Amino acid sequence: MADWRDVLLVDGYNMIGGWPELAALSLTGMQEARDRLLDMLADYQAFTGRRVIAVFDAYRVPGLGRSFVQGKVQVVFTKEKETADECIERLVGEYTHRRRQIYVATSDFVEQHVIFAQGALRVSARELKVEIEENQKQVKKAIEPKSISSKRHSLEEKLPPDMRKRLEDWRRQ
Repeated sequence: MADWRDVLLVDGYNMIGGWPELAALSLTGMQEARDRLLDMLADYQAFTGRRVIAVFDAYRVPGLGRSFVQGKVQVVFTKEKETADECIERLVGEYTHRRRQIYVATSDFVEQHVIFAQGALRVSARELKVEIEENQKQVKKAIEPKSISSKRHSLEEKLPPDMRKRLEDWRRQ
């Protein structure tokens, strides 16, 4: 089955460096910062329906790169001698021919121009952070319990007065 959803390509280390919470977390452990970013991106993906692909630069790490899924988010570590920007540009090229909108989250000014020229839309690190925070507020509001008083009396209000009286009398005996 073809996946026709819009795609958000995220420059992972660019987001970590651009979001104060993640930048602080990266000082004690980069894996923790990556995991926190991926958790937020998984929630974002679930909320928006966009397919999210997080790209992390492994330019100086020997090997063929790797790709896996974490929290339903596709995670890509670039291959040796490939930057995250190059990988993102390649992915934009692959996805633009498939009738979907491509968004790229990066605050790298040069990269923004390159991907825009390929037909993708850019989202800065700050814009993505604001959008994720707004999504979190909407989810929290949707799952907040309604006022306690409305829950407490919902069944009582639905019963006919004679039935309420009989139940109250029975409870008191």
